[in-house]
Amino acid sequence: MSEVKKLLSIPLEELYKKLETSENGLSEEEAKRRLEIYGFNEVKKKRITFFQMLLLHIFNPIILLLLFASILSFFLGEKIDAMIILTIIGISLALDLIQEHKASKAAEMLKERVSVTTTVIREGKRREVKVKELVPGDIIVLSAGDIIPADCRLISAKDFFVDESSLTGESYPVEKDASKNNFLMMGSSVMSGDAIAVVIATGAKTEYWEIVKSVEKTTETEFERSLRRFGYMILQVSFVLIIFVFAVNAFFKRSIIDSLLFSIALAVGLTPSLLPLILTLNLSSGAIRMSKKGTIVKKLSSIQNFGSMDVLCVDKTGTLTQNKYSS
Repeated sequence: MSEVKKLLSIPLEELYKKLETSENGLSEEEAKRRLEIYGFNEVKKKRITFFQMLLLHIFNPIILLLLFASILSFFLGEKIDAMIILTIIGISLALDLIQEHKASKAAEMLKERVSVTTTVIREGKRREVKVKELVPGDIIVLSAGDIIPADCRLISAKDFFVDESSLTGESYPVEKDASKNNFLMMGSSVMSGDAIAVVIATGAKTEYWEIVKSVEKTTETEFERSLRRFGYMILQVSFVLIIFVFAVNAFFKRSIIDSLLFSIALAVGLTPSLLPLILTLNLSSGAIRMSKKGTIVKKLSSIQNFGSMDVLCVDKTGTLTQNKYSS
């Protein structure tokens, strides 16, 4: 932020010199050159690979217990039982992965369909360019209804008010001017007035990117936590049962190997082998019904939370509303 602050406080002529631009904007050749250097003006989230997604689903207590059960069944000669358990695990994982992959693709397609443009001044002429093609040094023209496409410094403004509620939580429009309060954050929206600004940061260099990074880490839903706790409980009960049955059999001086195999088989028998498949089928059914209503479900486990929701509280004004009271 120190570099940005510097660019906000230096004289305008010095700023033009530092960004190698002018009030007439960049040339098309220079804009293309800078695009190659700075990259597209977009915030990209980390993509989870298929293998990472698969591991996330496999490292689940119930799935791990079922995998152990299938391996044990195979070594005990119960190959059909082993294949049945593996098939159940495979179907459950496949449904989960297919649904999440489809949702991810649908979200990407939706994002690509919405091609947002902004007005820039290049070679002294105004023209529309895609927001993702903006580069530092571009001169942009803003008016009521526009979304600030990058971090900018105001050059000139008239009755210019900006809504920064989605970024700062402040519900009142903020007046901006070219002298002191001249910083425009990417993602905020113009409420009224007209302005001309110079782009000082794009993409991952913006303040918006810092906010995205702070909320990028996903947390477990209550449903996932409950399921994980249930899985660990089964593991603990199974472990205690193995020790107890093995101890009883050993007390009666039975074969140690037979006692161990019997106790493990008994514990595995307690494992709800169909539970992952039943849960996945139910959640997938909910996702399909929601998709028919035009809703993209990116994470199956979130459906349970959505179904038990009475009131949704959002700490960012303007995220779902128009930043106005409604009766």
